[in-house]
Amino acid sequence: MLRIALFLLTNLAVIVVASITLNLLGVGHYLEANGNLNLNSLLIFCLVFGMAGSMVSLLLSKWMAKRAMRVQIIEQPRTQEEKWIYDTVARLAKKAGIGMPEVGIFHSPQSNAFATGWNKNNALVAVSTGLLQRMGRDEVEAVIGHEIGHVANGDMVTLALIQGVVNAFVMFFARIIGHFVDRVLLKNERGYGIGYYVATIAAEIVLAILASVVVAWFSRRREFRADQAGAHLVSPAAMISALASLKAEYEQPSEMTGELVAFGIRGEGKMNFAALFASHPPLDQRIAALQQQQSY
Repeated sequence: MLRIALFLLTNLAVIVVASITLNLLGVGHYLEANGNLNLNSLLIFCLVFGMAGSMVSLLLSKWMAKRAMRVQIIEQPRTQEEKWIYDTVARLAKKAGIGMPEVGIFHSPQSNAFATGWNKNNALVAVSTGLLQRMGRDEVEAVIGHEIGHVANGDMVTLALIQGVVNAFVMFFARIIGHFVDRVLLKNERGYGIGYYVATIAAEIVLAILASVVVAWFSRRREFRADQAGAHLVSPAAMISALASLKAEYEQPSEMTGELVAFGIRGEGKMNFAALFASHPPLDQRIAALQQQQSY
């Protein structure tokens, strides 16, 4: 969840800042002499800058995560607990066939963990203090296996590619909306007026939020795969137990922060509008999927 949230926020910030800068500089030769839009030029322009925004977010993801979550990197384990975490990540990474990630701990009362990084041999795996306090070692190992699974499956790179395409279409349609507002509604016939820039930026923000439904759907599919990886690297029983512990923790209202509610990590299986934006499937569905695989 933290991995996806940080990536999406960074991506949105990059795209909005880039759009404002490009608009102010007048970059983009997609307006023809007769005042019509050259849709081919516009699409190429949007693909280039949309993918660039996503790639910048990907390259910054590890740096952003370390600072946003105040991750303490374990370079030389100082305690038995740190040594166990470091050795567990090393063993599971080797089993998954990826390079040794950086290993870190961040302070949070909730059970949480994330993995990020621009390639599978240069990743970061971090666990929360709440996770270490609340779960047994088999469950923590399964959670680490889940995060290693994200790295081994190349989820961050694939997410970046999908987000890049989404960015391109957001920029494309936002500029068409801005053009319509400027030319049709405001009757501006020379170049672009202030209405175009305001409408384009506003449309980009709204369309980016709506387009995040697509990215969230993809993220939910990848969570099932990461659960399978955790079950394979550790054991199905440990992965199911870890998810059940999360479900018990997050079903307590006092344990649910606004951020966790927003990302739909609770155990209910009900579909609603907010669930469309959830980066994780309901825990009940994840547990059921692993139990079903166990029965075969």
